[in-house]
Amino acid sequence: MTYSLTTPLYYVNDKPHLGSAYTTLACDALARFQRLEGRDVIFITGVDEHGQKIQRTAADRDVSPQEHCDRITQSYRSLWHRWGISNDRFVRTTADRHLPLVQDFFRRCEANGDIRIGRQTGWYCVGCEEFKDDPAEANDPICPIHQKPLEWRDEENLFFRLSNFQERIEQLINEPDFIAPANRRKEIQNFVAGGLRDFSISRVNVSWGLPVPGHSGHTFYVWFDALLGYLTALLDDGGDINLDRLTDVGWPAQMQVIGKDILRFHAVYWPAMLMSAGLPLPKKVFGHGFLTREGQKMGKSLGNVLDPELLLERCGSDAVRWYLLRDIQFGDDGDFQQQRFTDLVNNDLANTIGNLLNRTASMARKWFNDAVPPSGSATTADHPLRLQAEKAISETRAAMPLMAFQHASESVLQLAIQANGYLNERAPWSLMKQDGNESVVGSDLYAVLECCRIVGLLLNPLVPDLSLRILEQLGQDGMPENWNDSLVWGKLASHQSLPKPNPVMQRLELETPL
Repeated sequence: MTYSLTTPLYYVNDKPHLGSAYTTLACDALARFQRLEGRDVIFITGVDEHGQKIQRTAADRDVSPQEHCDRITQSYRSLWHRWGISNDRFVRTTADRHLPLVQDFFRRCEANGDIRIGRQTGWYCVGCEEFKDDPAEANDPICPIHQKPLEWRDEENLFFRLSNFQERIEQLINEPDFIAPANRRKEIQNFVAGGLRDFSISRVNVSWGLPVPGHSGHTFYVWFDALLGYLTALLDDGGDINLDRLTDVGWPAQMQVIGKDILRFHAVYWPAMLMSAGLPLPKKVFGHGFLTREGQKMGKSLGNVLDPELLLERCGSDAVRWYLLRDIQFGDDGDFQQQRFTDLVNNDLANTIGNLLNRTASMARKWFNDAVPPSGSATTADHPLRLQAEKAISETRAAMPLMAFQHASESVLQLAIQANGYLNERAPWSLMKQDGNESVVGSDLYAVLECCRIVGLLLNPLVPDLSLRILEQLGQDGMPENWNDSLVWGKLASHQSLPKPNPVMQRLELETPL
């Protein structure tokens, strides 16, 4: 069965920021895990390229909207490549294949009586591309997100009859597994309980958009257009654009991951649109939290925006991936703190994991002919490190599908901590000074090296580059073909040659603020 996973389609008003990198890194970790578990994964990301905000931004920069989109879209592609993002599809809403799908989807909704013409009046935020709930008599209202004045609109629009789906949406959002994390479900339930209102799906004053068939002068509202990009991506398999093919190419998605600010669109509007078109619904929508920096909201005006390109250049992907996935419970809001970032990377990766591997491999090479020692008693069923390793394997494999990356990371780290403690307690450097202890020391070192192997395997979805360096340090030829079979205690081959140890993780030294 295909496991389809999506990030949001990122709006190309500007280059990628840390928030978009955060979502994409998390989805990448989940996609890598599901592939290792043997599933046929289609990992989708891409960009949302239409709307008035882009039209105005392009005009301000004295370029065409298409030129602007091409430039920003390339920055996303380039950055994801440099981060090692393993997406299978990258969709653009300006792609030729997207228009016929959007128009076909619209015709289905229209034929089913879920489209009407009306007038849209209210306060509108161009940055959010949505109408706000401020009353008509409000005096110069401001968007709470963008801190910019709202614009009054009064125009003819096409509306999607969301009100037709009140009962079905109520039933959907009450399903325990549809919205995650659980604390997000309540806010959506409260919104729906207030009564679903029809929403606008077209504009008459925005030329940079897809034309609505049968309604001259109307272009699709950016949200209606963008949500359908997920379907376009799946149909980008060389076949024809046919909505009836979707269930054969990976729809419905198993997981759709978005920021909490657009949860309403994905948990309410999007399912209703799919219901109208007679298409299956995604299995789960996951709305994660926002990132702040040193306790402050990030913004250009504050000069505290963290550039993901700069983070990659100065810190490397392993450090950033580990910090974001290990320190912040995915789903909650998180705060990027430079000192804690440095401390966690150095303590967890360079010291606890890196030094464990380095010193154990060095002792094994010194006393056992540059090779893994004989396993001896290390493979017994009740060996304490075996029990700890099996616990880490079980916990990590249970946590990763739930996007509980923090729990998965801590389980792997705890295995390394226990192995360090075991090594210190057994003190092989002392035992080897006494005659007749070679087999005991060999078993002890084997057990710790086997822990390092399992740590390397379990880290692969989270920090894939570090994972490979750990395995190479153990004489392994990269990731094994069968991850499941390799996650069994005792698979490290005795007498396997061990290369000369090199640090698998350099300490992070940041002398100036990021």
